[in-house]
Amino acid sequence: QVQLVESGGGLVQAGGSLRLSCAASGRTVNVIGWFRQAPGKEREFVAAIAWSGGTTYYADSVKGRFTISRDNAKNTVYLQMNSLKPEDTAVYHCAAQAVLVTSPVGYRYWGQGTQVTVSS
Repeated sequence: QVQLVESGGGLVQAGGSLRLSCAASGRTVNVIGWFRQAPGKEREFVAAIAWSGGTTYYADSVKGRFTISRDNAKNTVYLQMNSLKPEDTAVYHCAAQAVLVTSPVGYRYWGQGTQVTVSS
């Protein structure tokens, strides 16, 4: 079993930055990913990182603006979000243990999510 706890969401103006954290506990996982879901929309892939080796994956919509990283000692994955846009507004969830890195159906464990709101 794996427990995931997100933090770091909030309200920010367009062009601003936020850093989300995902603290993991329990068994070792292969990948931790971030997904987001806006009201009325499907959950979409944002970024992911392999726990061993650190290979990263990004959605085209966030490349160059968001950076995913990990701190193995703290069992924590971070999502640094810069140059935020109103369309980034969503609930952001972290997920772990993937068979399909960029698909929400490919993850076994999920956190509760943290709200990110970007005002124009």
